[in-house]
Amino acid sequence: MTTPAGTSSPTAAQFEAAAALATKLDAEIGRVIIGQRQVRREVLMCLLAGGHCLLRGVPGLAKTLLIKTLADAVHLEFRRIQFTPDLMPSDILGTEVIEEDTSTGRRQVRFIRGPVFANIILADEINRTPPRTQSALLEAMQEYQVTVGGVRYPLERPLFVLATENPIEQEGTHPLPEAQLDRFMFNVVIDYPDVDDERRILADTTQGAAPQVQAVATGAELEAARHLVRALPAASNVVDFALRLVRATRPDDATCPATVKQWVRWGAGPRAGQALLLGAKAAALLDGRTVPSPADVAAVALPVLRHRLLVNFRAEAEGVSADRVIGLLLDAVRA
Repeated sequence: MTTPAGTSSPTAAQFEAAAALATKLDAEIGRVIIGQRQVRREVLMCLLAGGHCLLRGVPGLAKTLLIKTLADAVHLEFRRIQFTPDLMPSDILGTEVIEEDTSTGRRQVRFIRGPVFANIILADEINRTPPRTQSALLEAMQEYQVTVGGVRYPLERPLFVLATENPIEQEGTHPLPEAQLDRFMFNVVIDYPDVDDERRILADTTQGAAPQVQAVATGAELEAARHLVRALPAASNVVDFALRLVRATRPDDATCPATVKQWVRWGAGPRAGQALLLGAKAAALLDGRTVPSPADVAAVALPVLRHRLLVNFRAEAEGVSADRVIGLLLDAVRA
C-alpha cells in the first residue's frame, strides 16, 4: 500500500488496505484494553491523522498500558520518557560528548541520541517537568527534527507522541502552555469504565497470563495509511461546517453565539480546523467510508477543541467546562 502525500484520489485497493490496517490495530488493542472503546477510537484517529495526542485521566485507568499496547501492535521503535521535575532537555533530545581516539590522540564530538529518536513516544506525566524541558518536544513534534549544538538531526517517520496528564494532582506541576497544547491534535479524556467493563477487568486481569499482542502493521504501512487519510476528499459542506465551528469559538467573531461568548476568553485557531477535518477523515476510514460527513466533524469536536478553547473566570466560577461550551457550540452551529 503506497499512497504518496498529495495524492487526491486513492484507489479502492489502497483504501481497503488502510481500513483493514485500522481494524486490525483496534482489534489487537482491544485484546488487552477492556472497554474504553471511544478512547481507543480517538487515539487511533489521531494516529491515522498524523497528529499527536494528549491523554488525560486519573491514575489506574490504563493510560500507559493503552499506549504500550499500541506500540506492541506495530513494528516500530517505542520509548517511554518519565517526566520529572529534574528532567533536562538533553535527557530527551540527546547530548554531545567529547571522545578521544586512542590511536591518534585526536578529540572528536559525538552525539548520543536521546529517547526522542523513536517512532512512538510516551511522554508520561508531561506536566510534572518545567516548561524548558516540555518545550524540548516542540521542534520534534512539529518539524520532525531536533537541533543540538546548532546541528539538525532528522527524526524517522512515523512519529507519534502521546503525553499523559494526571488531572487531580496539580501541586508542583507545570500546566502546558497554550503554544504547546496546540501542537497536540487531540486531547483525549479517559474516564472510569462502566460497571460491566470494570467487572471484566477485575475477572480477566487477576487470573492467567496477560494476552500477547501481535505486531500487525509496519511503519511503512502506517505512514501510507496516514497519507491516504489526507488524500480522502472532503465535500464543501464538511469544510464549511468545520470552518463555522472553529470561528464560532472566538468571542470577537460575529458568529460566536451569545451563550458561548460569555464564557470564552480565547477561541481556537486555524490549526483546530485542520485537525477537525483530518480527524473526520480518520473517523470515516475507521468506519470503512471513503468520504467524511459533517457528523464526523462533530464527533471529533471534543478532543480537537477542548484544549484549544480557553474559558474565562466567569466560566470557572460557575463550573462551566470547555466540554460544556463545545456542546453548546455544536447545538448552535448546525451542519
